[in-house]
Amino acid sequence: MSNRPTPTVLTIAGFDPYGGAGVGLDSKVIHALGGYALSTITALTVQNSLGVLEVSPTAVPLFKRTLFSLLDDIKVDAVKIGMLANREMIEVVVEAIEKYHLEKIVLDTVLVSSSGKRLLEESAIETMVEKLFPLVELITPNIPEAQTLTHSLDVSDVTSLASSCMTLGTKGVLVKGGHSQDSCLAEDYFYSKEGEAFFVTSPRVQTTHTHGTGCFLSSAIATELAKSTPLPLAIERAKAFLYAQMKEATERLNLHYTNPSPQRREPLL
Repeated sequence: MSNRPTPTVLTIAGFDPYGGAGVGLDSKVIHALGGYALSTITALTVQNSLGVLEVSPTAVPLFKRTLFSLLDDIKVDAVKIGMLANREMIEVVVEAIEKYHLEKIVLDTVLVSSSGKRLLEESAIETMVEKLFPLVELITPNIPEAQTLTHSLDVSDVTSLASSCMTLGTKGVLVKGGHSQDSCLAEDYFYSKEGEAFFVTSPRVQTTHTHGTGCFLSSAIATELAKSTPLPLAIERAKAFLYAQMKEATERLNLHYTNPSPQRREPLL
């Protein structure tokens, strides 16, 4: 038996009872990549393959006790942050990062669910940008999130969106291009404060298994960082893993749904 500690990743995110996103999916990805997942739930949601129906944030005192109890006990090698729900929760996370000297933090800037349900109070966006962005290694907004964060009207240029995001104080940004109009490629763009920049590209997969892709990618990046993989390589490996899972999900996963629906969002793992 190896004496080397297992790479440990803390996921701070909402709970999806459908299992296709949030801490459930994060844990699956972390374990699939050889890490060990700790989790702190920011909110319970009522959702299924058709969308998010209701969101109930965790009571902030309970959230804080859960988070701090884990960090008092176990050394965390990397952190993935997803849904944060409100300003008070963001402030607890900032306090935890500073108190426990947390590093290698990937923030998936979850603002609204794919079905249109708000997952972060609009008034909390400024708090997230001002207090949390400077503390994380990487933010991973999709195009609509990057537009909201930067107040940009540009609907497609991931390079200019990434450049605008960098003015918000983060150390690095990966703008995900899944919402672009390109029918052949899924093209993401990385930009760091050191000036390093590159595209990460894969063929676009025509599949209904798209639920939780943002959670998947950010968790995979965090797990690679926990294994001491340099950030650029961590992004490339995570993107390749996501592409492989999307490509295989149609054949591997076949859930028995009670009603057919063209709006269904199927899971990846």
